[in-house]
Amino acid sequence: MLRNEPFLEIVGEARDGRQAVELVKQQTPEIILMDVSMPDMNGFEATHRVHQFNPDVKVLMLTMHDEEELVARCLEAGAAGYIMKDAPASQLLYAIETVHRGERYLSPNVLKKVMDGYVKNTNRPQTSYDRLTAREREILKLLAEGLTVKEIAVRLNLSVKTVEVHKHNLMKKIDVHDKAELIKYAIQKKLIAV
Repeated sequence: MLRNEPFLEIVGEARDGRQAVELVKQQTPEIILMDVSMPDMNGFEATHRVHQFNPDVKVLMLTMHDEEELVARCLEAGAAGYIMKDAPASQLLYAIETVHRGERYLSPNVLKKVMDGYVKNTNRPQTSYDRLTAREREILKLLAEGLTVKEIAVRLNLSVKTVEVHKHNLMKKIDVHDKAELIKYAIQKKLIAV
């Protein structure tokens, strides 16, 4: 199918990941269509090695696997796109054009799975803010607004010592060391407006 496209030139084909890496060294293609499952060296490792040798080569994963974890591993290895083997020809050509322009591409069904997983929060890594308790978030916001520990204790009907412990814990969790950093963090997280 790709041989009939006038804007594409196929410069090589590899039977496995190791040969794909060697061909990149010889041919320096602009785009590689890479499978995840290959003998000798899988697509993740081949993509990683290709990018070590030539970070400008764009890798588009062309595979039958749509598991979220595999998509993530491919993107972490440096793939610019991920498309299913059963995608229509027009979609594959669009993915190639998109990746060639320097953009990222995920086929619609893969994108849906990734988005569903993100919404369900199943595989999204926790941020420093996610690790804060509700009370720590509340105290963080009040500290960023300029209240003192004593004022927060009065407002929340807590002892000064309790507020101090929460302050210490939250600063440790978000890795800030003074009030200026705390305020900057709160602004970045949109907890307070400037």
